[in-house]
Amino acid sequence: MVVVFALVALAVVSVLVTSNWYLWRRLFRDTTRGPGTARRIGGAVIAGGWVLAVGALVAERAGAPFRLQQILAWPGFLWLALSMYLLLALLAGEVVRPLLRRFLERRAGAPASAGPAGQERIPAGTAPSERPEPTGTAGPARTDGPTDTVGPTDPDGPTAGDRPAASDEPAATDGPAATDGPVGAPPPAEAPAGSLALPSRRLFVSRVVAGAAAAAAVGTVGHGTYGVLNGPSVKRVTVPLAKLPRAAHGYRIAVVSDIHLGPVLGRGFARKVVDTINSTQPDLIAVVGDLVDGSVKDLGPAAAPLAGLKARDGAYFVTGNHEYFSGAEQWVAEVRRLGLLPLENARTELRHFDLAGVNDVAGEDEGQGPDYAKALGDRDRARACVLLAHQPVQIHDAVDHGVDLQLSGHTHGGQLWPGNLVAGAANPTLAGLERYGDTQLYVSRGAGAWGPPTRVGAESDITVIELASRQA
Repeated sequence: MVVVFALVALAVVSVLVTSNWYLWRRLFRDTTRGPGTARRIGGAVIAGGWVLAVGALVAERAGAPFRLQQILAWPGFLWLALSMYLLLALLAGEVVRPLLRRFLERRAGAPASAGPAGQERIPAGTAPSERPEPTGTAGPARTDGPTDTVGPTDPDGPTAGDRPAASDEPAATDGPAATDGPVGAPPPAEAPAGSLALPSRRLFVSRVVAGAAAAAAVGTVGHGTYGVLNGPSVKRVTVPLAKLPRAAHGYRIAVVSDIHLGPVLGRGFARKVVDTINSTQPDLIAVVGDLVDGSVKDLGPAAAPLAGLKARDGAYFVTGNHEYFSGAEQWVAEVRRLGLLPLENARTELRHFDLAGVNDVAGEDEGQGPDYAKALGDRDRARACVLLAHQPVQIHDAVDHGVDLQLSGHTHGGQLWPGNLVAGAANPTLAGLERYGDTQLYVSRGAGAWGPPTRVGAESDITVIELASRQA
């Protein structure tokens, strides 16, 4: 087991080192002419970003002073998102890089190409006296005496394309031409106007690709961070329940999960969430786990706005896995003090259906895991039942106990694309409503974010579930 863990750790470190060397190479080494300040700054930025990121993760889990957590969290967590999208953008740039090089090479070679019918293309701006006489046409006979210019048929003279346009230099004479190279060597051809030499082309392409990748990564992370800080949007989903009585048709449950109050998202964000929930005027509020990332001591003031939640049948809470990283018992007591009703493997009978809640599976390590028999074992199965359970994987136990609807979170919808591929493989439902036998499962993408306060391809939400009676 230790050997397997060591091999996995070595593989992870190797991937990180390789990917960060690749970032440095493409962003700094390939875009500069040689060793210097820019390359050293680039190495320091990449290494420093990872020091902050690892420090932020360790400080949060180790319960470091909250002020230190806040100092490390913003730059450290944002670097995680930025480095990922820099890597993806640069990898995409590998496809563009050869195409751009080929374009520049063709552009550089275009003036030297032959014109139609085998005629030589004359560069723009060539003086009339320097243009070759057309072959195959009658013209004045050449004399044996010296001429003022070297004709195109003179094998030892330069061609029109080899001479600078509109040159002010004196015309060639019969004497030997002065050259920079060995005697008898062909004169060097000048690069066409507007073209780049090979080293310059490579540098130009590298700078274009790196600049575009950096702009795309910064823009993506900036937009995704703005979306989180701006607060969750409201989704409305209708869920028909066969056992729901006609009188309960249209009953509204506001579902919020994964608020993740912590070093980044604090009291102001909690206030936005509360205001958004209250604006929907729900009949019941369900907070389905991962409320916080930190202790009651540090985050009690940030969670205080939850006392303002308003619903006719109250607000209910179940634990998520992050509560067990933060002191679940203390947080259960705190949310009760704020007016929420914790459902710890418990059930309450509302007017038209049963509402049950089970602890998160992370509580098993502390002897506080989910207990479905306690929460659902003795209920009247003729009544509709709605279950609050943080993780979608708990759906299979819900099916076994005849639950009609399970409300969950945990996945964040993947939060950062392409993280949805990983989250989708680890959970039966990534987001939205799906049916498992006679049980329906709704998974919220969550209101906040964990780690980077950023979402890409997984907009944060608060969902209003409107129950529909088939009897209506």
